[in-house]
Amino acid sequence: MQIYCERERLLRAFQTAASVVPARSPKAILQNVKLETTGEGIVLTATDLEVGIRIDLGGVETTSPGSALLPVGRVGSILREAPDEKLTVHSDGRQVAIEGQKSKFQLPAEDPMGYPGVQAFDATVYHELPARVFRELIRRTVFATDNESTRYALGGILLEFGEEQITAVGTDGRRLAQQVGSAKVVGGASTVDGMTIVPSRAMHVLERALSENDEDIQLAVHDNAVLVRSQRTTVYARLIEGRFPNWQGVFPQQDEMVKIPLVAGAFHAAVRQAAIVTSEDRRGIDFTFGDGKLEMVGHGGEFGESRVELPVAYDGAEIRIRLDPRFVSDFLKALEPEQNMVMELKNEETAAVCRTEDGYAYVVMPLSQGQ
Repeated sequence: MQIYCERERLLRAFQTAASVVPARSPKAILQNVKLETTGEGIVLTATDLEVGIRIDLGGVETTSPGSALLPVGRVGSILREAPDEKLTVHSDGRQVAIEGQKSKFQLPAEDPMGYPGVQAFDATVYHELPARVFRELIRRTVFATDNESTRYALGGILLEFGEEQITAVGTDGRRLAQQVGSAKVVGGASTVDGMTIVPSRAMHVLERALSENDEDIQLAVHDNAVLVRSQRTTVYARLIEGRFPNWQGVFPQQDEMVKIPLVAGAFHAAVRQAAIVTSEDRRGIDFTFGDGKLEMVGHGGEFGESRVELPVAYDGAEIRIRLDPRFVSDFLKALEPEQNMVMELKNEETAAVCRTEDGYAYVVMPLSQGQ
């Protein structure tokens, strides 16, 4: 096998594929990225047997067809550090050689025939949505997951499908993030049996793989797995087995809530200030709304006290609630500073709900007075 290609293009594709490769594995062969030639270029594949990725790279000159395994650590360093604009990569099945005008590297390589395959996208019924919408679904929910939970399948994002939309939900039991996006059904009914819970790690891989994509993507669920395909990348992930909590029941009755409009950037800056004195033992901040202002008070014990005020458009009866500022900040970091939002409150014992006009909702459970 031999190819001739631009170093920067190969590096970007290689780094994306390498994000799937496990740092440690009892199967040493998995710590490689497989390179195969095709009629139009090359394809890079990588897998840890739970998540897999295929990246088609067109426009690569193939002077000899075949395949090779590229050790992630060494090849990644070569592609980053080599000064050449173009490189030749060739392999005889036992060694991989990477050459430029000013450098040459020879590395031992394993037999590519022993590398597990990564499933291609072959679905005829799937959902289609813009890549930017799917990236937003991931970015606004994945931070709220909990990979340590043993009671529920909280280590992933729940996906629910409708005729014209997709809903993503992430929760760790103390807060819940939900984002709705537009999607259309292609090839048949939109019904998906069972719970579609995609591991958070797979979601991070998808967010990275789609970072430069502005086209539509296709998403299919079958055989306890999800497949997502963009113009040149396909990601496969096994679904998490288990139950996801009844997330709809987490939201308080809307008609009982007071709605207070806020601007994300100014609110976030005030929360960060108030959180300066908090600690792991005393992490709560008292949020008090009333008389045209929001007052945030943090009691950090030996670390001192904070008191921060922010003007708000609310003159009703005073509402007080104690919240973890980290959870509030996580929601606000997912928004643009100028974005408008609404905070819905009832009392100090009812969960607070934050909403935006673009389908984003976030629930934060209140803290007790000792927290």
